[in-house]
Amino acid sequence: MTAGKINDWLPTSRKETDARGWKELDVILFSGDAYVDHPSFGAAVIGRVLEADGLRVAVVPQPNWRDDLRDFRKLGVPRLFFAISGGSMDSMVNHYTANKRLRSDDAYTAGNTAGFRPDYAVSVYSQILKRLYPDVPLVIGGIEASLRRLTHYDYWQDKLLPSVLVESKADLLVYGMGEHIIRKIARRMQNGESIAGLDDVPQTAFLSESLPKTCESYIRLHSYESCLQDKRKFAENFRHIETESNRRKASGFIEPVAGKYLIVHPPEYLTGEANADMPFELPYTRLPHPRYGDKHIAAFEMIKYSINIHRGCFGGCSFCTISAHQGKFVASRSPASVVREAERVIRMPGFKGYLSDLGGPSANMYGMKGKDQASCDKCKRFSCLYPRLCRNLDTSHEPLRALYHAVRSMKGVKKVCIGSGVRYDLLMNGNGFYSASHAEYFRELLLHHVSGRLKVAPEHSSERVLEMMRKPPFELFVRLKSAFDDINRTEGLQQQLVPYFMSSHPACEQTDMRQLASILRHMRMNRPEQVQDFTPTPMTLSSVMYYCGFDPYSGKKIYVEQQKKNKCKQKAYFI
Repeated sequence: MTAGKINDWLPTSRKETDARGWKELDVILFSGDAYVDHPSFGAAVIGRVLEADGLRVAVVPQPNWRDDLRDFRKLGVPRLFFAISGGSMDSMVNHYTANKRLRSDDAYTAGNTAGFRPDYAVSVYSQILKRLYPDVPLVIGGIEASLRRLTHYDYWQDKLLPSVLVESKADLLVYGMGEHIIRKIARRMQNGESIAGLDDVPQTAFLSESLPKTCESYIRLHSYESCLQDKRKFAENFRHIETESNRRKASGFIEPVAGKYLIVHPPEYLTGEANADMPFELPYTRLPHPRYGDKHIAAFEMIKYSINIHRGCFGGCSFCTISAHQGKFVASRSPASVVREAERVIRMPGFKGYLSDLGGPSANMYGMKGKDQASCDKCKRFSCLYPRLCRNLDTSHEPLRALYHAVRSMKGVKKVCIGSGVRYDLLMNGNGFYSASHAEYFRELLLHHVSGRLKVAPEHSSERVLEMMRKPPFELFVRLKSAFDDINRTEGLQQQLVPYFMSSHPACEQTDMRQLASILRHMRMNRPEQVQDFTPTPMTLSSVMYYCGFDPYSGKKIYVEQQKKNKCKQKAYFI
């Protein structure tokens, strides 16, 4: 599986640092995932970004937290700081099913073996390091820390938890996509600033004994303790958090907790293709570290020959964490950068000409933004698509079509597949395709970029449930399927439309799932293979509705299925 010299990867052991002649490390990064040196894995991105600034960085993947803690000691003390990521998934989502059953495998571990990371990995790793090295600065980040930066509902304990900073004892939290922020932190510490002095870095959070004067204009949230006593205060907090996370010029937050102030600075939106390109231009091997030998890492195999072309999502789905982590505004890479990455993929061992994906959070949001940026700067909408398409949104798919053509025309490429889900509400409404250009994109997608299966996510058929999900009417999916079938018939294709559906979402009852099953049978889609039981994840509207039992915006009571046996019954219509 691996090729190249050991020094082509970031070091993971004392033997590897000694081979480089390093007597001291600047940053030591702990990760809940196996170390795959690929731009789809956060630990590799952060490590390579810091390395590009001349720092000596090492990665400790999946340290053993149950023995004598030698993995936490083996590389000594870094000159600047320790950094921790729980991995590419929240560790609890990684460990447990929607019914809270322990999973038997882990796609981010060599051999796909479960049990190589703890529950609440960020907190466990942080507590160990703070116990061993109480005076060494500690920075946490990644999806787990990001979505737990404020008071949040934890499905697995079925209660509200405070910011992960409280339990972890970390000095600083970086939320969202943090490669630019971590550079700022490292550069300032190299210049002699202490971690305590980094109280003004955007897109970070920290605990403070007093309220900084520079933060007095921030939105004051209800305290964690008051949210424990009153669900409506927790719901009010969420309204502020979601609104600001979807603004270009957001406010920061102050949240009292445990006798301190949690300060959350607003995010930093870096515009321009150069900023989007930066993390993808670094010298990744694009392969797992040689320490794993020939062991299979499922998450790597899935994205091995794929290319990410943008970040962010303006869909605003209630159950999705993308906007809370990556933001609503799409940051797209330059075509030249994408082509350069495709050239690197073509040179990878085992590549046979087939790119498995050229996409992002939603495959067809590449290059999309507001026609008038000033309007976007003032906008507070949580979605550019729901309840109706924003008139200021440029939905042209022409830049994406040009990118598809450029990559599929490259020597060594036989086919470019689009593995990410496609947002069909960017292509059509109840009256059909928005324009001939949108229709042509869809036709070109089916002719050239579907490997036999096209993924879409209608999620449900019930208007009431779809409203709570912030998803378009089901009739739009019916219209899309009709167009899909027509193109397949006229072009002699035998492709499959793969819809994703969800059971047990707030507002969904058994009668709704029964009706969905009946509708799909009528459409000759009797047994859809992608039916997922809703899992409340931190910092989403759906999880707030699940916990509170009402819509935090309208205050209207919502039916929520919380009984395990009834959740199983909802999904059983498709088993």
